[in-house]
Amino acid sequence: MALSSIPNFVPFPEAAWRNHIVPEEWEACLDAWIALAGAHLALPASEFARSSTTDESLPAFLTSYASETALSQGHLSASDPSKEKQLQKLSFLLSNRFLDSEHPPESILSWEFLADLSKIYGQSNGGKLVTLVWTKHMSSLEVSLASLKTYMIKELDAGLKGDLKTAESRLKRLDHLLHASPQTAAFFMAGSDFVDALISCFKIMNPPLRKAIVSTLYLCLIGLTEGEKPNFSSLVDQLYSLKVAADAHKAGPTNVNDSLVAELVTETPLLKQVQQRIDASGTGSVRAKSVLKSLADFKKPFASGKPARLSKKKVNKGKSIAINVLGHGQIHVHRMSLISQVQDLFPDLGSGFVVKLLDEYEDNVEQVIGHLLEGSLPPYLENTDRSEELDSNHQHIPDMAPSSTPPQLPTRRNVFDDDEFDRLAVDTSRLHFGRQNPDKTADDVLQDRLNAPSKAAILSALAAFDSDDDERDDTYDVEDVGGTVDSATPGNNPEETNSDVRDAHDESLFRAYKSTPELFGRDAATRRGKPRQTLRDETGMTDEAIEGWGLMLSRDPRQMRRLEAKFTSFTGAQRELGPSAWRASPAGSGTEDSDNANDRGRGGRLRGVPRGGRGRGRGNVAGPTGDKETEAARNRKEANKGSRANHNRRDQRARKMARGGFPG
Repeated sequence: MALSSIPNFVPFPEAAWRNHIVPEEWEACLDAWIALAGAHLALPASEFARSSTTDESLPAFLTSYASETALSQGHLSASDPSKEKQLQKLSFLLSNRFLDSEHPPESILSWEFLADLSKIYGQSNGGKLVTLVWTKHMSSLEVSLASLKTYMIKELDAGLKGDLKTAESRLKRLDHLLHASPQTAAFFMAGSDFVDALISCFKIMNPPLRKAIVSTLYLCLIGLTEGEKPNFSSLVDQLYSLKVAADAHKAGPTNVNDSLVAELVTETPLLKQVQQRIDASGTGSVRAKSVLKSLADFKKPFASGKPARLSKKKVNKGKSIAINVLGHGQIHVHRMSLISQVQDLFPDLGSGFVVKLLDEYEDNVEQVIGHLLEGSLPPYLENTDRSEELDSNHQHIPDMAPSSTPPQLPTRRNVFDDDEFDRLAVDTSRLHFGRQNPDKTADDVLQDRLNAPSKAAILSALAAFDSDDDERDDTYDVEDVGGTVDSATPGNNPEETNSDVRDAHDESLFRAYKSTPELFGRDAATRRGKPRQTLRDETGMTDEAIEGWGLMLSRDPRQMRRLEAKFTSFTGAQRELGPSAWRASPAGSGTEDSDNANDRGRGGRLRGVPRGGRGRGRGNVAGPTGDKETEAARNRKEANKGSRANHNRRDQRARKMARGGFPG
């Protein structure tokens, strides 16, 4: 059949359009798409490469079909499921033939299209298509993935300022591609910028986004252990960087269990699977074991102290009445939600197979997902067809089993309950929208004396006011006159009862701050030290309160001066005051300490020698009149007085001032 005789494809409609198409018309659309896809697949390889790859309607149909089928979780309509499965198979073959060509369209080499194919066709078949693209069109795929990686790093690092909703949806869409392609996981694990962005964005308290981050990081790390050549060296490097990030988070002020690493090693079987695959490869190293052991320390403790015990269930061999299994039984509505939860992570599993898993593990979705990830299903389930679907004859009925009444929400009440408005008994004349009198001004309100206080109320308030009481400043008292409590009166101030306790704490803290300021440090080593423990026991305060007290004291100089004046031991009293005047020493040193050595008093007179026994000249001028020596001394005094005058006194004063003394 020539290509000129094959009509163009119509893009696959969105869900909103499909809901408006009647079943007969939808059956006709499916028949047309199946016929066109079969016609293109029937062309020879040369004719397909020459003509089909240039048909723009065919890539548009494939991308729209993959996108809508991935969004609809494989349930497109209530039509014949056999035709939908046939169209799904033909779309896979067409995609495979396009991707195997030399020059496929750029639209089918994008990561979005490959992620949708991985979700529709599962890890096995979808992985074949992605591996084909990595083999033949690696450069085009790397360009698409590089733009996605750059965008995700930018939005995740931006935190609350970024488009977190779009980032979450793209992470969930990327998870299907990472699950099917180890090469894609290795591409995103190249370098540490993507992992650092995931760790940074995990700090935001957004549970759906956090779940997407954990699943993405888990699939990236597990992808390094898969494929033909597992990259265990890069895996150990990434695990070590996660350990460093977890240690930094643990040393910070936040909760140690509220980190990406703690959530990763607790909620996913990462450590167990990595250890098993390293042991199976025979490339185990001491460094890998050390890193895995360190990461195991970050596991969150179980709520009950140990994990729930798995009970062995008897295998159902189909010899009893089939209830809630394949056949003509009945499926309760609550089970459909459990099936969708499992198929979100494993879209290649059929709903019938998921029902068997739920029967085996008593509707515990966590156990079902864990056993699927670890590959530890029982043999009879391991060999079952995983694509098995539920029978269309199943009836979806609500769960009518009796259950306890759920707790009712509390009823909020206030002071306006059961008033005239609540009873609808208010007069309609009192109801209005907006202002009751929109034309009324402020002057009208002031002139209206109906709601003004009476003169008796004003006089009674003034009677309680004492205008002669000026011993206390009442500037900052409350407005109603006479309604305050005089806190200046002893016994009326409630702060006085706690002043002694505060002063005792302030004194202990102040003395500790003056002696050892490092005791108020905010690091972990100081908090665990014995001096800090002693200070906590003495004051009864927490580490945060002690550190805050020291920080506020260092920022408030006035508080520092107040505490120094309050708790210093110096009272200002000095019991002895030594002489500070200069005295000449016998050796001529002229030091201040010469006063004690010479044992002299003021005036230069030796202690114990009567005044007058030492004159300015040789001899005693105060002796008895007529005495020979007294007269000679007096003559020498008068003779030298005119020549020296007060020059000696002036020179001695100059020396004193030069030595720092003061006149007087």
